[in-house]
Amino acid sequence: MTEAKTLIRGARVLGGEERDVLVEGGVIAAVGTALDAGDARVVEAAGQVLLPGLVDLHTHLREPGREDSETVLTGTRAAASGGFTAVHAMANTFPVADTAGVVEQVWRLGRESGYCDVQPVGAVTVGLEGAKLAELGAMHESAAGVRVFSDDGKCVDDAVIMRRALEYVKAFDGVIAQHAQEPRLTEGAQMNEGAVSAELGLTGWPAVAEESIIARDVLLAAHVGSRVHICHLSTAGSVDIVRWAKSKGWDVTAEVTPHHLLLTDELVRSYDPVYKVNPPLRTEEDVLALREALADGTIDCVATDHAPHPQEDKDCEWGAAAMGMVGLETALSVVQHTMVDTGLLDWAGVADRMSHRPAAIGRLEGHGRPVAVGEPANLTLVDPAHRQPVDPTAFASRSRNTPYRGRELPGRVTHTFLRGRATLVDGELA
Repeated sequence: MTEAKTLIRGARVLGGEERDVLVEGGVIAAVGTALDAGDARVVEAAGQVLLPGLVDLHTHLREPGREDSETVLTGTRAAASGGFTAVHAMANTFPVADTAGVVEQVWRLGRESGYCDVQPVGAVTVGLEGAKLAELGAMHESAAGVRVFSDDGKCVDDAVIMRRALEYVKAFDGVIAQHAQEPRLTEGAQMNEGAVSAELGLTGWPAVAEESIIARDVLLAAHVGSRVHICHLSTAGSVDIVRWAKSKGWDVTAEVTPHHLLLTDELVRSYDPVYKVNPPLRTEEDVLALREALADGTIDCVATDHAPHPQEDKDCEWGAAAMGMVGLETALSVVQHTMVDTGLLDWAGVADRMSHRPAAIGRLEGHGRPVAVGEPANLTLVDPAHRQPVDPTAFASRSRNTPYRGRELPGRVTHTFLRGRATLVDGELA
């Protein structure tokens, strides 16, 4: 279902000059100045930035199995609130999304929700156990058309299994998205290994545990001629390895989360479990390296790693708390704060890193397209001048585990359009 006609008047397309954008029949019908509104519904957008609908390569929707944390409906409502028109739903559900039946269930729930497109991510191994390849081909051939496979939450640490997965997905141009964490180096890890962990007496998660897996996997991908994507890259050393792999012409891509662009392990001194996440918050040096790498294109995209948890899983002592943060509704604001307002990226760069590239990596048709005549009207309108403290009680997500509670962040998504149909209007879900 699409709305008949909408005229977005006076928006700065990709942060450039003000333009009118006419949406009709689910596509962009005209882009220009002083367009005739006719019988179209008019959205006055002076001073606002118009972007292609955002695409998230890394979302945890929790359904099936953990509906107390999130459902496909609540998660996609959160996505629309954050300006997203498509999300990739990770496989660590209960049951695990390691069969055609489960990925089709998630895909159909996404279609029923109507707030954004949901593209399921299939598990690499059966039950995320790392021992036997899952039904990669069957998941790709299913109605869900899976192209991205990940055991996220766990690392595919067996090199032979990883090689076989990379070889298998070549047949249909798939990609393996790796959670880079050497398990033996991170047993019992609670936070980044460094000066702060030593002072606090918490078991450290060393940077080399991430970097060693990335180094192995870019070499494996090059060896078999396949695609590998690095999930939630978090260290300066990881940036160096990915930059080197790309210099060799290998098909390697990487993502960074908003929280790794802003927050550091110094926050763990509070012992507030809201800051407990995997991979952990790193050092200021790492944060700056990640920002530079996102700016120069070494890191391809921003992905939220939206990880909702019920209150009881976070409102407890640090050691017992679950790892993860919600991120869909604050992602664009954090990117504006860390990348746009600092001059590292312009809005066209944001469109590239949060829409064009993630859609291309996921081979997601109809998303990440230019704001141009004839293109699908998947669009996001943001007011960059807006400033407001983050209020988790206003979230559409079922969970509230945000590290930004009370922090003032810039920017506010005012409208989101999915194939021309408004899913968010004046900041309120349609």
